[in-house]
Parts: sequence; C-alpha cells; structure tokens
Amino acid sequence: MYKYLLPIILLLSSYLSFSQKRDSVLVQSNIFTVMYSEKYEQPLWIKYEVKCPSGNISRSGMDFYVNDSIHTSDNFDYVNNIYDKGHLAPAADFNCDKKTLYETFSFLNCALQNQYLNRGVWRLLEIRERELAKTQKIYVYIKLDFGDEVLKSGAKIPTGFYKEIKGEKFYERYYFKNEKPTYSDFYRYKIN
Repeated sequence: MYKYLLPIILLLSSYLSFSQKRDSVLVQSNIFTVMYSEKYEQPLWIKYEVKCPSGNISRSGMDFYVNDSIHTSDNFDYVNNIYDKGHLAPAADFNCDKKTLYETFSFLNCALQNQYLNRGVWRLLEIRERELAKTQKIYVYIKLDFGDEVLKSGAKIPTGFYKEIKGEKFYERYYFKNEKPTYSDFYRYKIN
C-alpha cells in the first residue's frame, strides 16, 4: 500500500505547485529589477541601468538557467519554434566580469522573442543604448504585451515589446511587434 501512496503524494504536490503559479513576482537582482509572471512563464517588465558599455568578457559556455524559487520558462519552451531566448537586459550591457555577465542568463531575464527581431533591429537598438552609455547614465525599461497565444509547453508568447531608453536630457520610446521586422532601422519603431 505504501508503495502506491508515494507516487500519489508526488503527483498531488506537483499539481498543487502547478496550480499555485503567481500572476506576478517582483525580483531585484544585482543588475535588473523584473516583474515576472509564473503563470505566463515570462517577464511582464524589466528595468536596468547599462553598466559596462565597453566590456569584453567572453560569454562562451554560458547558457540560461532557471530560478529555484520562481517558476520560469526553460529550455523546452525554445525548442523547434521561431523564438530566441531573448535577453531583455542584454548580456553585452553587463559584461564587466564573468559573475555579472552570468547573471543576465537567468530565465527571469529571458523572453520568447522572434528570432528575426532579436538578431536584427532589436540588437541594433541594444548597440545604440551602449553607445549612449559611454557618455551618460542610461536607464532602460521594457514592458511586454501579451495576447492569448500560448506554447504547448505552457509559456505565453509576447505579442510585442515597449522599450524606453532614458539618459540625462534624453528620452526615446519604441514599440516592436514580436514578429519578423519590416524595417532594419529602429527609428521606424519609435513612438511618442
């Protein structure tokens, strides 16, 4: 009888932890602040200050990791689809040292981002924020939009990304749909 009881208890605890996912959890790391949705398995928003615009630490061997106390997306959400593990706080903004760089690889800082957006115009805008950070403090805020689309694995797919870049006497705001971009010039995505 006891041999049947353990699997039932494990199944029940797994079900209860699954059903107890939180709408939002505020997390302050050493490099970013994120509001994360365990239900969506995606960040709702993230903010950070660009710390190392000229760093050159290698990210070789680093991969995204899950957080023990927060239910996040994981590697399975990014298999056989068009979505990259999109850093929201870019690794290149925090490559001061190995420890700081590694912190950007948390799934708390990762979004399901269309591969063409992530590797194209989004990447170019990240380069711009680092260029700006060479002469002034740059603060970035990213808010994710969501519709109803969910992967079979359970993660909710963002429909778009708002990105605000602030500096001394400087402010720009952009919106990108989470799809293959029409334009390679990020200024085409600037909004008021």
